[in-house]
Amino acid sequence: MSQGRERPLTVHHLNQLLLLCSLVLLVAVAAVRISSRSGLPSLLVYLGIGIAMGQDGIGHIQFNSAELTQVFGYAALVVILAEGGLGTKWTEIRPVLPVSAALATVGVAVSVGVTATAAHFLVGLEWRQALIIGAVVSSTDAAAVFSVLRRIPLPPRVTGTLEAESGFNDAPVVILVLAFSTAGPIEHWYVLLGEITLELAIGAVIGLAVGWLGAWGLRHVALPASGLYPIAVMAIAVTAYAAGAMAHGSGFLAVYLASMVLGNARLPHWPATRGFAEGLGWIAQIGMFVLLGLLVSPHELGDDVVPALLIGLALTVVARPLSVVLCLLPFRVPWQEQTLMSWAGLRGAVPIVLATIPMVEGVEGSRRLFNIVFVLVVVYTLVQGPTLPWLAGKLRLGTGAEAADLGIESAPLERLRGHLLSVDIPEESKMHGVEVAELRLPKGAAVTLVVRGGTSFVPLPTTMLRHGDELLVVTTDPVRDAAERRLRAVGQGGKLAGWLGVDGGEPER
Repeated sequence: MSQGRERPLTVHHLNQLLLLCSLVLLVAVAAVRISSRSGLPSLLVYLGIGIAMGQDGIGHIQFNSAELTQVFGYAALVVILAEGGLGTKWTEIRPVLPVSAALATVGVAVSVGVTATAAHFLVGLEWRQALIIGAVVSSTDAAAVFSVLRRIPLPPRVTGTLEAESGFNDAPVVILVLAFSTAGPIEHWYVLLGEITLELAIGAVIGLAVGWLGAWGLRHVALPASGLYPIAVMAIAVTAYAAGAMAHGSGFLAVYLASMVLGNARLPHWPATRGFAEGLGWIAQIGMFVLLGLLVSPHELGDDVVPALLIGLALTVVARPLSVVLCLLPFRVPWQEQTLMSWAGLRGAVPIVLATIPMVEGVEGSRRLFNIVFVLVVVYTLVQGPTLPWLAGKLRLGTGAEAADLGIESAPLERLRGHLLSVDIPEESKMHGVEVAELRLPKGAAVTLVVRGGTSFVPLPTTMLRHGDELLVVTTDPVRDAAERRLRAVGQGGKLAGWLGVDGGEPER
């Protein structure tokens, strides 16, 4: 903020701050509808709000603290990665883990090298600045990827690869940017490679351990209120980040892996937890982008537009496709999927946040680097985001409408050693038309109540289920997982799920 004598925060100031923040949130929420219809990533709208509030906008707010922006950006990124990990399905990313890992490591190295070379020879940046900007923009943005790809019906392998890559590649990129910002180019590259490998290994071990312990605890301890489960899940995810960072590992990798473990552990009250995490993720995105918009000075960007366009062109047309082709060569991925993955390397807030690191470290020319990254992200997000659905259609990679997964919420019945599952049947579910007896639930599980059109009734074995029904299923503890698997299998494959190859786990008769 503008320099001056600090004044204590009074109730009057608090009222003004709450009014401003609430108005910003309401405008941002309304803007999501516009961005979703146009295909434009919402991050650009949030950046625009920040610019409008800033020193060159109508708000005339003076803000120039790169340190505060970096701290808040890190905190927001932790929440965004946690929300992304919680929503990542293990069944989708397990087959593509080697591909994602290659893109997040080897792909990053290729992208850094090509982009830095272009920045040095095309723009005239010295090698240290060129390497910094190459590292900064080599990371795909988790928030942008999650928000855009989950609206496009792509094959699971493509979506899983891109989501996992965006979750994994923040860790090595942060290490590279810090290394280049504090010491410049590294004389012995193998030392830096060893440090990156060690930090990633520490972060992975801590993330998996914290996630597993947290999931085990939440599944075996009945909390007194359902609202405590979402808080506990997010606290566990943040614990993974803090523990990983304090152990000199990658906290970003730790929080993503821990959240992924939690998200695939079938925890109690999962829909409420998912909604809570999604809400926090939106708040983190809005706050981070608005703050980044405040930090930028539009009147300073004029001289950096051309360098940003040149570096972005080299990144988008050469570096990203080359890294994708080289990394996917051993995996025999079809050229259509490689083309889409090359174009879907979306940049967003993460590169802009990382661009504050050299500013905090006092690197010469760091303000220009920040401006170049800002322009690059805005321009190429405008180009790539809205054209992804069109490109997917041209490549015939759109899968059309898929059967929606069932929303199942589990409430532990501790004293009865059982669980109450609440099952919503969406419009696309193939459970429509299935009789209760045809669910073939395992012994120890039964449909006890059906709510239809605001009326509840106890179903008969011949009761036919309909779209919009809500089922209450009581299961004993030993068969809870089998009952959930069977319900989901029927929701995806209908009454013949067991014979059509949909894995629901064959129920016990």
